[in-house]
Amino acid sequence: MSLSGWTGADTWLLSGSKRPERLDQTRDSAEFVERTERMRPDLSTDVVVVGAGVIGAAIALELARVGRRVIVVDKAGAAGQGSTSASSAVVRYNFSTSAGVATAWESHYCWLDWAAHLGHEVGDLIRFEQSGLVMLDVDAAPRAGWLPLFDEIGVPYEEWDAETLAARVPGIDTGRYWPPKRINTDEFWADARTRLGGVYTPDAGYITDPQLAAHNLAGAAAAEGAEFRFRSLVTAVELGDGRVRAVVLADGTRIACDVLINAAGPWSGKLNEMAGVGSDFTVTVRSMRQEVAHVLAPAGYHPDGGIGPSVADMDLGTYFRGEIGGGLLVGGTEPECDPFEWLDDPDDADLNPTMAVFEAHVTRAARRLPELTVPNRARGVVGVYDVTEDWTPIYDRTELDGFYVAIGTSGNQFKNAPVVGQFMAALVEQVESGADHDAHPVQFLAKNTGLQIDLGTFSRKRPRNTSSSGTVMG
Repeated sequence: MSLSGWTGADTWLLSGSKRPERLDQTRDSAEFVERTERMRPDLSTDVVVVGAGVIGAAIALELARVGRRVIVVDKAGAAGQGSTSASSAVVRYNFSTSAGVATAWESHYCWLDWAAHLGHEVGDLIRFEQSGLVMLDVDAAPRAGWLPLFDEIGVPYEEWDAETLAARVPGIDTGRYWPPKRINTDEFWADARTRLGGVYTPDAGYITDPQLAAHNLAGAAAAEGAEFRFRSLVTAVELGDGRVRAVVLADGTRIACDVLINAAGPWSGKLNEMAGVGSDFTVTVRSMRQEVAHVLAPAGYHPDGGIGPSVADMDLGTYFRGEIGGGLLVGGTEPECDPFEWLDDPDDADLNPTMAVFEAHVTRAARRLPELTVPNRARGVVGVYDVTEDWTPIYDRTELDGFYVAIGTSGNQFKNAPVVGQFMAALVEQVESGADHDAHPVQFLAKNTGLQIDLGTFSRKRPRNTSSSGTVMG
């Protein structure tokens, strides 16, 4: 099923059995349209998923696969138009928890055979570009702290010293500059006194088009019977007898449901407040504005006919990954020397790249790749992240029966979306059947790797993850 045309000006209804139809073309009679606007009939479904980004679309697919009737609502005009569209879409395995590494490694196999994961013809597909990734050594996250997780899970890797790093990444500066510093200080430009190496994961890479990934998942979900309602803003959550009963949209539509899943990204906090949930959360979630710069890679960085490795460089406070056509995407790793751009309202975000942030990101990358040119005009994408204080997501139920959350996902969970959908389907199936996930966390058996993943790691009630780097690296 092709997803072309989803970006039209009106709301579309999608299902696996029908072609998309405009809501305002159901009848030719103006009288009928006027009457239905006044008396919008209630809809009914098993599950409402709020948010049609890569996470929400993946959840819809997996719930539809297990036989749930699913309606996805999103205020945007098409799947993946929020935080997903601003993702660097890096596929890596470096996380600070065993469950985090296992989730990323299991998801790796979904990306490798994307068509099989989707299970339906959905038009053009994303590609997984396997470029490899090197995580440079840094005091804040020494390799000794997380390599045992790679060994436990079975993620292949190579340990590189400074000489190997220099040989494998042409033109790289192997100096150790920790901690990151502002680029307008003398300390930033001081010579390095020691050198660093890193850990290389050859199976890492990136997804060519993050928004298309959400479209692919939504198309597969629609083929399984899920419906998508775009340009649909949730304005109320109705409760009854201590559980979710319905959601109400801005146009007056009421959708009765047994289960509501909050996958609204940066807007997830608003939805939680609307439903009155979060009183027992031990980790907070906030919205953060982020910029990713786009520049030309220096000569020699990309091998002939290939893509140079992604580099995670917390030592300088940056990361970069190549892309087809000789480009380089450059982002930051939230170094303490830079101000965080927290937002009370994600709708307040200025979505234009700024020269100050662009220069900071690209200059740091140029410190690591001395042949990189820093342009005098900002170019890139701006998005809003949905961030927990320990950069570990929350995949859980809440204190309100029937209300579930897949939040705190922005920045480092795009890669895990295929498996997150399966997590949430497993949680809904077991909790709605009477399981006490708070007391006895659901154990998820991954079908590709055979790994058992403790979903308690992503609990809303967990202790703060003290092993976290406190950055997008998790």
